[in-house]
Amino acid sequence: MWKIWLILDPRRTLIAVLVFAFAMVMLNHFVQLSTERYGSWLNGPTVHSATQAAPLPSSSK
Repeated sequence: MWKIWLILDPRRTLIAVLVFAFAMVMLNHFVQLSTERYGSWLNGPTVHSATQAAPLPSSSK
């Protein structure tokens, strides 16, 4: 395993890994912020009125 560091520069490898991890973290955050569940706080609170709710079907026979 130690021979791989003779081929690869440890500083460049560490920087590349950190840049890749940062890019993945940012991508994950932006994907989650674009969803309704996690990104809805950006648009403010949503108010659901009673008219938007569909009535339940009555099962009277």
